[in-house]
Amino acid sequence: MAISTFLIFRFLLASLGCVAAGLVVWALTAACRRYLPQVAVQRSTWLLGQMTIIATFLVILLPHSERLRLLPPIELPETMLAAPAAPDHAATPAPAAAVADSGNAAMDYRAWLTGGAQAWLSLYLLGLAYTTGRVLQAHRTLNGLAATGERLATPGLHHGLDAAATPAPSLTIIEVDAPISPMLFGWFRPHLLLPRHLRSFDPEQQQMIVEHELMHLRRRDLQWMSTGIVLQTLLWFNPFMRLLRDNLAWAQELGCDRDVLRNRPPAQRKAYAAALVAQLRLQPHPVTHRAKTALAFGGVSARTVAARISLIREPGAAPHGPWARGAAVAGLVAIFATSLVFQPALADRAASPAQAATPATFSCTEMVDAASGARLVHDGHCDERVTPASTFNIAVSLMGYDSGILRDEHSPSLPFKHGYIDWNPDWRATTDPTSWIRNSTVWYAQQVTANLGARRFQQYLNSFGYGNLDASGDAGKDNGLAMSWIESSLKISAAEQTAFLRKVVNRQLPLSAHAYDMTARLTALGTLPNGWQIHGKTGTASPVLADGSDDPQHSYGWFVGWATKDGRTVVFSRLVLADKQAGSAAGPRTRDAFLRDLPAQLDAL
Repeated sequence: MAISTFLIFRFLLASLGCVAAGLVVWALTAACRRYLPQVAVQRSTWLLGQMTIIATFLVILLPHSERLRLLPPIELPETMLAAPAAPDHAATPAPAAAVADSGNAAMDYRAWLTGGAQAWLSLYLLGLAYTTGRVLQAHRTLNGLAATGERLATPGLHHGLDAAATPAPSLTIIEVDAPISPMLFGWFRPHLLLPRHLRSFDPEQQQMIVEHELMHLRRRDLQWMSTGIVLQTLLWFNPFMRLLRDNLAWAQELGCDRDVLRNRPPAQRKAYAAALVAQLRLQPHPVTHRAKTALAFGGVSARTVAARISLIREPGAAPHGPWARGAAVAGLVAIFATSLVFQPALADRAASPAQAATPATFSCTEMVDAASGARLVHDGHCDERVTPASTFNIAVSLMGYDSGILRDEHSPSLPFKHGYIDWNPDWRATTDPTSWIRNSTVWYAQQVTANLGARRFQQYLNSFGYGNLDASGDAGKDNGLAMSWIESSLKISAAEQTAFLRKVVNRQLPLSAHAYDMTARLTALGTLPNGWQIHGKTGTASPVLADGSDDPQHSYGWFVGWATKDGRTVVFSRLVLADKQAGSAAGPRTRDAFLRDLPAQLDAL
């Protein structure tokens, strides 16, 4: 699958994941508002709620370590090969008609899924443009309203500013003849709009109402709300972002009321409450919604005025304490951590029913354009260094033919001897280079490296830049020439495999042409139905536990190589750490699954 297509699937999954996270965040914050008002009146509670949702969206969208996940990957539907290549130990192919029907069904399913994901991305971009346009239009509306008013060059001429603290020098105060509440807007150049009808209020009421707006400015509420607006705009489709943003505004209004009324006598508190009710009656057509959308403060609405009057009457009902903020942060961090470890991952691979029951612990798919080095596909745990297992035979082949130890496809032909490693029955036979690569015969590779000697073997590794370059072998056993690449000291990541293979196909290593030619012949697997010629090598090995023993339950499965068509070459590396399956090696399983989807992937690149 092309990286662009895969990112579209990730975007769809991230969208769904952030809505689910939003539901949980809203449930937590709504419970706090009902049962823990000390937490709910904190503006940080609501802004952090929004940030938790968007962080969940980003962590699903962006690649990260699969070892953090507790859920198995979501297997994407695969496109079957009409006639897959038949490398070593391949299963008996299904009838052509059955395979074709299966492939068509999978392609139809995948087309529908891809189309749906692309449609959602298009809808998201349209919605983002529309939402951004509404914000800009509302801001222009407020600017237009301010343009109709009269600037108060001398604030002392207004009773509401007589006893208030000195306004910020950058604040522009404008009096307008419109049925609005006093309103503060503008992030970089703040403006305070004062309705002309405010002069009809008692001077003390005017002063407290204006002081409320100036308190927004001192508390930097414009910046807080602007951040909330940006987050809501980015995730416009998530209804919980709007709910959290509205409650952020509610908490900010209550916070300013609390600061303005601190240490004031009951008579002034009562006068302030009466002013709020009077202001509400003077707004037959309030612009509160537009004002909030345009990053403004000060709107009086029937929905919030009751809560504000309740706080005015009982100022001790919602105390401000540092423990409340700590509780809010701890709860939201817990939600984010839960979404991180329980969010599913997309996995671009095919799997049999048996494989689906035993999902991979982690995996990686890496595909790179050989000529340019451009990364075409990069998904999963691609920087984890593990044993190369039998994929190292590509390197051994290059060493053997370059040094003259190996001559052609069938020589030297070496007999099996007692004491050789014989884990596989196919290894207990006379072996030549062709059967060695086909069967991954360990003892044959060991004969090549033994003839090279430790010094020359290490020189080749260094010139290849192969993985961690560690050919020491098991600690204290002096077996680097024989075992370093088999669950031992030599390790390489999937990303490093593709880097090495790119040097091979571009012939950038200090090797003879004969070494390149013969290695390409030995690794040839055939031609895919869409004309791509495939070269590759599998590898199977067990992870090593802390006590030095093999993991009896898991197995690494490698498949690395390159595909060539019409002068273009793509190198690839596929690594899976999966549960072991009786009678089935992880390397061939990984190869077969990867080859099923490879034609569609290559056509999409």
